[in-house]
Amino acid sequence: MKTVVVNDKTFEISISEATITERVEAIAAQINKDLEGKNPLFVVVLNGAFIFAADLLRNIKIPCEVTFVKMASYTGTVSTGHVKEIVGLNVDVEDRTVVIVEDIVDSGLTMKEMLELLDKKHPADVHISTLLVKPNNLKVELDIEYCCFEIPNDFIVGYGLDYDGHGRNLRDIYTIVQ
Repeated sequence: MKTVVVNDKTFEISISEATITERVEAIAAQINKDLEGKNPLFVVVLNGAFIFAADLLRNIKIPCEVTFVKMASYTGTVSTGHVKEIVGLNVDVEDRTVVIVEDIVDSGLTMKEMLELLDKKHPADVHISTLLVKPNNLKVELDIEYCCFEIPNDFIVGYGLDYDGHGRNLRDIYTIVQ
């Protein structure tokens, strides 16, 4: 099994680039089918979702728009449990179909905050698309329609996800070695 060292931690490959590509294409195909004729606005949560969003959007064949927000709840390898908005939504979403594009739904607190923020702006409907979800760590109930992978409650890096700013550029997803 291939391992990498990021900062002071060792990680081993858990999801290959080929497997990721296959699932992202399948999720995009489902979004294309489900949202045909709706001109959705994709709201990408930075920084972690930028690679997933790029690959997902290259496979979206329906007319759409894209904007970016930045939220944070992590310090090092653990969620702080406190979500703070860093860069806000500056696009009118009223009566729009919105697709949130997230890298990982861990506790669900960031997503809950995002949904509350969007709800105040009166979108027609909101859909969640995420690369990863940790179902055993969710602290809130969410309707995640488009999920590439469910994973255990391990710390991971790669494919946009980082450990203290490092490892986002790895093409595969790696799990921390205990």
